[in-house]
Amino acid sequence: MIADIPLWPILAKLAEGLLATLALSLIAFALGGVAGLAVLFARVGRSPLARRIARTYIQAFQNTPLLMQMFLVFFGASMAGLDVSPWTAAAVGLTLYTSAYLAEVWRGCVEAVLRGQWEASASLAMGYVQQMRHVVLPQALRLSIAPTVGFSVQIVKGTSVASIIGFNELTKLGSMLANATFQPFLIYALVAAGYFLLCWPLSLCASHLEKKLHAAR
Repeated sequence: MIADIPLWPILAKLAEGLLATLALSLIAFALGGVAGLAVLFARVGRSPLARRIARTYIQAFQNTPLLMQMFLVFFGASMAGLDVSPWTAAAVGLTLYTSAYLAEVWRGCVEAVLRGQWEASASLAMGYVQQMRHVVLPQALRLSIAPTVGFSVQIVKGTSVASIIGFNELTKLGSMLANATFQPFLIYALVAAGYFLLCWPLSLCASHLEKKLHAAR
């Protein structure tokens, strides 16, 4: 009991928001990873047009605020006559944002593979697809694990932007509870603790993987 306000109902409501935040993060990471892989192949492929389109796609999402992207998805769908829920709009917006950033992270990992690896595989009469599949991507995958896990922290924190379009994640429910209980310091401290519980293990994991992979190299 804090200031005559039962703490348990507050924690139970915030737990709902925490689960919604976790679900949205997992969906954005999974779908964004698949889309990001497609953007990556276009970005490092041999087609100049595909590379140009992929570069423009990445720059569009990297150089505009996530908030504006959420607005464009949510209100753009409404203008197109589509009845899109805040959940769907948040998932689509965060997936597109994630795909652009992951594609650029992974591009850096692909380009970090030594040029001699490309030349050696070419000397074995491997085509471009074979080079990517058997030589380059396995090495790039190892390099990408730590930064990919690290970026997942940004995805979790980015879900808070979805509150602005009415998605009931942790920040949105925290704001509603703060207005209802007149205890903003308590509520937002608990909200911050919730994000910390989600992000801290990911940060530790990314740090551990980075040290482990660096030592292995």
